[in-house]
Amino acid sequence: MVFSKKMFIVLFLFCLPVAAFSQTYTGHGYSLYGDLKYSKGFTRFEYVNPRAPKSGTVRLASIGTFDNLNPFILKGVTPSGIGLLFDTLTEQSSDEPFSEYGLLAEKIEMPKDRSWVSFTLNSKARWHDGTPVTADDVIFSFETLVSEGHPFYRAYYADVLRAEKLDSRTVKFVFPEGSNPELPLIIGQLPVLSKTYYSTREFEKTTLESPMGSGPYRIADIKPGRSVTYRRDPDYWAKDLPVMKGRYNFDEIKYEYYRDETVLLEAFKAGEYDFRLENSAKDWATAYVGPAFDQGLIIKEEVPDETPTGMQAFVFNTRRVLFTDRRVRLALTQMFDFEWMNRNLFYGAYTRTTSYFSNSELASSGLPGSDERALLAPFRSQLPPEVFTKEYLPPVTEGSGNIRNNIRSALGLLKAAGWELKGGVLINPSTGRPFEFEILLVQPTMERVALPFKKNLERIGIRASIRVVDSSQYVNRLNNYDFDMTSIVWGQSLSPGNEQRDYWSTEAANRPGTRNLAGIRDPVVDALIQKVIEAPDRKSLVAACRALDRVLLWGYYGIPHWHIRTYRIAYWNKFSKPAIKPKYALGFSDTWWIDIEKERRLQNK
Repeated sequence: MVFSKKMFIVLFLFCLPVAAFSQTYTGHGYSLYGDLKYSKGFTRFEYVNPRAPKSGTVRLASIGTFDNLNPFILKGVTPSGIGLLFDTLTEQSSDEPFSEYGLLAEKIEMPKDRSWVSFTLNSKARWHDGTPVTADDVIFSFETLVSEGHPFYRAYYADVLRAEKLDSRTVKFVFPEGSNPELPLIIGQLPVLSKTYYSTREFEKTTLESPMGSGPYRIADIKPGRSVTYRRDPDYWAKDLPVMKGRYNFDEIKYEYYRDETVLLEAFKAGEYDFRLENSAKDWATAYVGPAFDQGLIIKEEVPDETPTGMQAFVFNTRRVLFTDRRVRLALTQMFDFEWMNRNLFYGAYTRTTSYFSNSELASSGLPGSDERALLAPFRSQLPPEVFTKEYLPPVTEGSGNIRNNIRSALGLLKAAGWELKGGVLINPSTGRPFEFEILLVQPTMERVALPFKKNLERIGIRASIRVVDSSQYVNRLNNYDFDMTSIVWGQSLSPGNEQRDYWSTEAANRPGTRNLAGIRDPVVDALIQKVIEAPDRKSLVAACRALDRVLLWGYYGIPHWHIRTYRIAYWNKFSKPAIKPKYALGFSDTWWIDIEKERRLQNK
């Protein structure tokens, strides 16, 4: 997943009759959700323009800094767009829930029981230096990422027993019997690295040397911490493959780095960069005005987002003694006044999030259904009773700022957990220490969300400090779980799978650099994650995700924020895009193109 992370699981059906698939499937792609949309011999994805001109420079912007060009390790901060350098074995289509087609691999084989999958590489696949991509590169990539790469890969590929070289262009991956049915697709997402290139370099070290890749772009220029420019490779080996036709149309993609969100927005309006995805409801409502908008020089647009929105929340680091008690976490949740914020800060733009799988059928709602109860029943004694008897809904207010009922409830919970309010300060009687913690942020715009929450906490005697740090320090502190509370987004897919281990498992809680920022160590959660991973069909997957969702929600590991079901985008009017938008993506970076006539008119304004 993370990656889009890519995300997955369900019925394993293919573009062959059942009888033809009785032994071994051989094909150009595979799917978890039914027949492939694109049959053998297809020429392009439906959502691209195969005649899109390839030209021009697109200027983009990022917040923070970067100090490393190796995106596959824990250390350092990598620049935006670095994935453009690397190809994977397969390419996921953006108009199917989870289907993959050959990229580096031209042929895919697997047996009916999915106990292994083999990939035969395209004989034309080349590294940027012109040398062929080989089976040795694939095996090196898998083994190196698992042993030396970011901890995510160790968890993501944990169910792969081994990789075997069958010949110079064919690799076979072997899985345990009866294991995760999505493993063939997960392995298809493997980024392939050059064994020769890394034979003279230490993989685990950060670097500012442009790495060897086989992807559509190379690094053309780099100013460490300030900017990075990618140039399209005119000799890209895969440019005419069906999965790449009509895609990656910008000759250059340049990212400039800014330290301040306000400066970043003003730079866009001044024409310093070309495209912006807006995350602030206030700015979207008030700041996108002026002559450039009135004259049509900048286009402001809302595009439907049909992907799961996941969970954004203030996450509790339960590794801290302060947050080990579930009652304490619920008490603080009572003090988060979403209704007031949505009315006064967000212009009513948002919907409160009530699921870790929001905006999808995987989200729990109401009381558990029979399939969910069957999964949860063995753990009844280990779970809060509410999991079985109540629908999860976060605490609500009337939106006026009057939260007396919530205050009363919060103080009752804190008292039951052993805290006392004395002289307006919440005290632990056994230690005499006040209830104090830090909210760690990287986005200054989140400070205006944290401030009213902080003010409400003061009403029950809790002192919360807010600290905004730069992106490098933020990443390092999160990797080492050096925080009390922070704001985080757990993204989800239409088919969750192995990545759930990295999000919630006990094993991930004990490793640096995972997404289990909450520090969840719960055998029930571990068991339900395994049910998600091993789900044999869509019905089972939905039930497992909903059951897991309920346990996470009633654990109060985070204070749910909000979501929106549209992309809010603004761009200088120099682009054109295909008539059909990909269903499960925005498609800007890989399907739009610079329209020469529009760019010329823009320059003459």
